[in-house]
Amino acid sequence: MNYITPKMAKKILLSKDNYIFLNLDLYKTNKLEKIIIKDEKAIFPEGEVDFKTLKKIAKDNTLYFLKDNHLYKAAISTDEGFYKLVPTIPPTIEISGIRMHRTKEVNPYQDTLNKVNSINIKKGDIVLDTCMGLGYTAIESYKRGADVTTIEKNRYVLELAKINPYSEELFKGDIKVLLGDSFDKIKEFEDETFTAIIHDPPRFSLAGHLYSEEFYKELYRVLKDGGRLFHYVGNPGKKYRGKDLQKGVMERLRRVGFKSIKRVPNALGVIAKKI
Repeated sequence: MNYITPKMAKKILLSKDNYIFLNLDLYKTNKLEKIIIKDEKAIFPEGEVDFKTLKKIAKDNTLYFLKDNHLYKAAISTDEGFYKLVPTIPPTIEISGIRMHRTKEVNPYQDTLNKVNSINIKKGDIVLDTCMGLGYTAIESYKRGADVTTIEKNRYVLELAKINPYSEELFKGDIKVLLGDSFDKIKEFEDETFTAIIHDPPRFSLAGHLYSEEFYKELYRVLKDGGRLFHYVGNPGKKYRGKDLQKGVMERLRRVGFKSIKRVPNALGVIAKKI
């Protein structure tokens, strides 16, 4: 595939030469490819795109890709919502206008590192990643030597992950990918299965059941003694309404048995242990 971002489209349109060298894999590598500019068209290795279409891409904050001489928009429109890949590096996913990664203070990769580092995922860990998304936390945990199981509820998110070059490790067979709601799927695991859990749910207004005491009991059950939990919470409403969602999460975790519960400001979440 050749990936095209709005920034790339603008560079092509502004070029005064007959060709331009650009990276076409979203900087997964440093390789540059030659794009020929001729007759109001840009000719890529995988096909060509006319200037009229490039002008549309330049104004659309969405990832596009070329494959076998066909141009595709990395987006899916359904009755359940509008899903698209946003061309950050690495990409994030946006569902009906809501981004699934932090992109203002940090990029999605640093956001991932903050979460994984908070509970020190290492070789030999058995990790549950409850809300896969594009799979960055699952992949980073796997690269550190962990045995990883990840769960994704939405089949459209899974399809966009298959397009994203930064998600390709998910589909090589070593990471176990389960389709379903974590609220239900977690009940299929035996007691004390995992040494670490990364719980990174959508915001509370979209998935309140994944912040419930009932679900936290399941998180506690499937963790081994000494196991660690990272729970992304964010700070919705804190700036303008003084709400502290993290405080409520910490209280519920404590009620089901977790100990050593602490805030992790740089990851906008909390950590806890089963002791």
